[in-house]
Amino acid sequence: MSEAFQVKRGDLNQLLWFLAVAEERSFTKAAAKLGTSQPTLSHTIKQLEARLGMRLLTRTTRSVSPTEAGERLLKSLAPHIGELESDIEALIATRDKPSGTVRITLSDHAFDSVVWPKLRAMASAYPEVKVEVSIDNGFRNIVEERFDAGVRLGESLDKDMIAVRIGPDWRLVAVASPDYFARQAAPQHPQDLVGHNCINHRQSRSGGLYAWEFAKGGRELRVRVEGQFTFSTSFAMVEAAVAGLGLAYVPESIVQQQLADGSLVQALNDWSPFFAGYYLYYPSRRQNSSAFSVLVEALRV
Repeated sequence: MSEAFQVKRGDLNQLLWFLAVAEERSFTKAAAKLGTSQPTLSHTIKQLEARLGMRLLTRTTRSVSPTEAGERLLKSLAPHIGELESDIEALIATRDKPSGTVRITLSDHAFDSVVWPKLRAMASAYPEVKVEVSIDNGFRNIVEERFDAGVRLGESLDKDMIAVRIGPDWRLVAVASPDYFARQAAPQHPQDLVGHNCINHRQSRSGGLYAWEFAKGGRELRVRVEGQFTFSTSFAMVEAAVAGLGLAYVPESIVQQQLADGSLVQALNDWSPFFAGYYLYYPSRRQNSSAFSVLVEALRV
């Protein structure tokens, strides 16, 4: 290691103490500011001058002033130390004022029914916390794709993930318009769906069609349905059902208004099971930022 490099990597305290003396123009005032004794401070400055091989301060009985070399070092050092102190103060401030960006991935239904209402409430309280949302109805690898967290149903969680419940249990319901049921009798059993024009849901990640899941009295059924239309989002399926284009199997929460106003009619109610609600999940090894901790607490049930 060269001598020049050793000087650059020298004791930072010596530089900080020189800066204090040069700014205060007094060993006595600088020592009080630094919380040390005047002899110790004077000895430290002499060590620095010896290492650099030049005098930095001119000392008289009444005052202390930088030499030409000392003035040059002072002008170079002061802005950098000031910037460092500002950065440290800003970092400490994040303890009381969380900031940063959090990236999450989730389905359109999870976003609309559970996450967005809570994020909207969080926004005004934590304006420095930024949230990037990727809406995808398939499963994403949050580690490989550098997401901070994802949202899934409880039954779909990986065992090596930390999971925080963020929503209640919910279920899918089979719905169609009154006009559709006027043309086609409502199904009484899941197997009756074979004869219906069903609106399919394409699972974006796997590429396959969702098999409608039913349960009753301990018996579970999965039905592969067929129909004229296939969508990748539940909201488009609802619009198609309202238009009388088929029978859809969608989250109950997004059709409450349509069921109430009569634009949709429900079928197979006693066959529609509840699913474990949504959970926020993230790697157990991650180091949580203040922004991420705020998000978790905002979404937690």
